[in-house]
Amino acid sequence: MPDEPGQADVVVVGGGPGGSTTASLVAMAGHRVTLLEKEKLPRYQIGESLLPATIHGVCRMLGVTEEIEKAGFTVKRGGSFRWGTNPRPWNFLFALSPRLSAQNSTAYQVERMKFDEILVRNAQRLGVDVREECSVREAIVTDGRVTGVRYVDESGTERTIEAKYVVDASGNSSRLHSHASGKRIHSDFFRNLALFGYFEGGKRLPGPDAGNILCAAFDEGWLWYIPLSDTLTSVGAVVHRDQADKVRGTQEEREKSLHGFIDRCEIVRDMLTDATRVKTGTYGEIRVRKDYSYTSESFTGPGMVLVGDAACFIDPVFSTGVHLATYAGLLAARSINTVLAGELGEDQAFAEFEARYRREFGVFYEFLSSFYDMQSNEDSYFWKARKVTNFTEGDVEAFVTLVGGVASGEEALTDGDAVRQRFRESSKNLVDAVDRTGTMQTESGEKMFELFGTRVVSDVMQGMNEVQSRGAYGVHTKENPVRPGGLVPTADGLRWNAIG
Repeated sequence: MPDEPGQADVVVVGGGPGGSTTASLVAMAGHRVTLLEKEKLPRYQIGESLLPATIHGVCRMLGVTEEIEKAGFTVKRGGSFRWGTNPRPWNFLFALSPRLSAQNSTAYQVERMKFDEILVRNAQRLGVDVREECSVREAIVTDGRVTGVRYVDESGTERTIEAKYVVDASGNSSRLHSHASGKRIHSDFFRNLALFGYFEGGKRLPGPDAGNILCAAFDEGWLWYIPLSDTLTSVGAVVHRDQADKVRGTQEEREKSLHGFIDRCEIVRDMLTDATRVKTGTYGEIRVRKDYSYTSESFTGPGMVLVGDAACFIDPVFSTGVHLATYAGLLAARSINTVLAGELGEDQAFAEFEARYRREFGVFYEFLSSFYDMQSNEDSYFWKARKVTNFTEGDVEAFVTLVGGVASGEEALTDGDAVRQRFRESSKNLVDAVDRTGTMQTESGEKMFELFGTRVVSDVMQGMNEVQSRGAYGVHTKENPVRPGGLVPTADGLRWNAIG
């Protein structure tokens, strides 16, 4: 039998960036928060390439900027791509966004073991009751509402804890998400596999771009190359699910497959000429991630909120995972704090969470779909299957289902022809902008203005810029509603305000 239940205002399940962000911001509003993490920190996690909105926006709000700066993470100015029709690598630099100042235009490549622990220990300093090695077994449901969780602690004792809200930030393997969503919907367009490992001694890109993530296309998919330190590099291959037989099996078989993909991508092969794969310790395993682009039918349910990979995830070519998780944590905390303060009703507060979260997911989905349409190799099945301009009806329906949602306010998604046309226009504009960029940029891409003039890129930057502005400039930042009748953040960024 479980011990007598404990109590909290909010229980957060999962100690990743989404969970620790939610827990910290709710605790900052004066509420009792318990965070349950199934492993002992530090622990391994993928998702190592961050975006400026997380570093200069959310992390500043959490008060961990100085600690992150001291951690020695690799500075990331943007992304370098061997992608599209241009055979030479080209760069996407955050500094060229008209909304970002120089000091807010970088991010980091991080070892998640270190980054996640920084955020969790900060949550503890803010008053969050962090309990490690606590595996959540199930949600407690009372009269159709989630009212707590049942978990097993580090000693093997079964315990329960009651709460007004449970935040599921436990990742793609969540046991709780069905209490909010019913089911997950996988993307027809992005149903891929990732096979990845770590190397010592890999080369670096020249000059100021040495810390960039490199994404390089090849016949069967694309490779990421993330410099985590002066010597350690994360390397992964993203391929279509019909390559599943090549990524299953023993470590030896996986290693053979990973090296096979690397050998078919000249630029990454050359970067690893003198490198050796790490074969011991935390980074010694070659890992596989499957079916990792999906969304939940709903991100909320009575007493339950989904954050990060528990809610949704999309292809990692633009390093969106941690951004979407921390952004969702910020939105979830605002909604929870607003309801607990008695300032707005639950339906109104969480409709705002759902609408903004789906909107952010949707703009990234459209951008990444357009990005995939740039690859020129028409003979490869991987790239044929991802030609946006040839969307089948099923693909359009999948997109509508993925990003629509009952509270999204995305009227354009009700018309399949309109969706298809918008994707065609986004794809064409992005391809044209990259082609123009390739003829005018310097070695580091400082003249790369064209990309930021496209609607699909400006939409992507909008949400990130708002988060960064609040983090950089504090309480005086004013944000507009993202939909008719929508809410806006309070001056401190911790709750929602109604307009009018």
